[in-house]
Amino acid sequence: MYPPVTNFLRRAMLYVPSSSPRMLTKSLGLTCDTVIYDLEDSVTPTAKAEARAALKTHMNGLLSKPPNITEFAVRINSPGSPEFEKDVKLIPELHFVDTVIVPKVNVLGDVRAVSHALRRKENHIMREKPIKLMAMIETARAVMNLSTICEGPRLNGLIFAAEDFALDLSLTRTPDLKEFLYARSAIVTAARARAIPNVIDLVCTSYQGPEAVAQLERECQDGKRMGFTGKQVIHPSQIKTVQRLFTPSAEEVEWAVRVTIAGEKAVKAKRGAWVLDGKMIDAPVVGKAKDIVNKARKCDLDVDGLLEKWKDQEFE
Repeated sequence: MYPPVTNFLRRAMLYVPSSSPRMLTKSLGLTCDTVIYDLEDSVTPTAKAEARAALKTHMNGLLSKPPNITEFAVRINSPGSPEFEKDVKLIPELHFVDTVIVPKVNVLGDVRAVSHALRRKENHIMREKPIKLMAMIETARAVMNLSTICEGPRLNGLIFAAEDFALDLSLTRTPDLKEFLYARSAIVTAARARAIPNVIDLVCTSYQGPEAVAQLERECQDGKRMGFTGKQVIHPSQIKTVQRLFTPSAEEVEWAVRVTIAGEKAVKAKRGAWVLDGKMIDAPVVGKAKDIVNKARKCDLDVDGLLEKWKDQEFE
């Protein structure tokens, strides 16, 4: 059984074209949760072989993983494409690559195909740690098959690809994203039902100017409220905003710590429901508070300091 949970939060996942040695080198200086080297859409068909060679030179030239990047991932070409077998043959040979992003996943078999292909290569080279998979949900068919897709081996996350989804359904993307409400809700719900830890929201296609920043902030806040754990980014200028807004705020963490401490005391007092700051608290609210505390720890926030500060918090 492959380990299902990562020990960090993928908040910002940045795409970098693998066909550009300059951008590959530049990516190493970024502070990001996940850098995704792309072999798919950002690489033209005639440049696929060149991109694989550039990526191998880039990754295997590293002596250690940069401390400012938590994870390296590669988006391969989809199962069934002419480039698929060449991509999955390469991936296990790349140093420090932890995850494969699988595009155009429509059925469980697509995830299995990648897992089986990777296993053959991993066994051959005796790779110590199995590579995790994240599935891109891009079509109506994929949304209808989410419950079975989420049973896939190695699956560690779902990613919503809004532009391809809009193409498949002949949708027009609008600033409030209402046309994607059903698909986004379905993706989050399916991931939660199968305890898949990472659910990554759509790309904000605007990244220049004050209006673009405002749109990115709205999208992040909306995605976080819907249950997404992070967001895809296409430009380095988007990273800090995404990381900030998908990190629990200071106010959220303080509230969560207070609820957690008071909740433990309420349990000892055999109180199923109680009050804090004039609001009723019960088991689901305590569960939400504990989840926020857990996320705060993964984001390296000072949870222990807050636990000490509020150790005397009582329930009302």
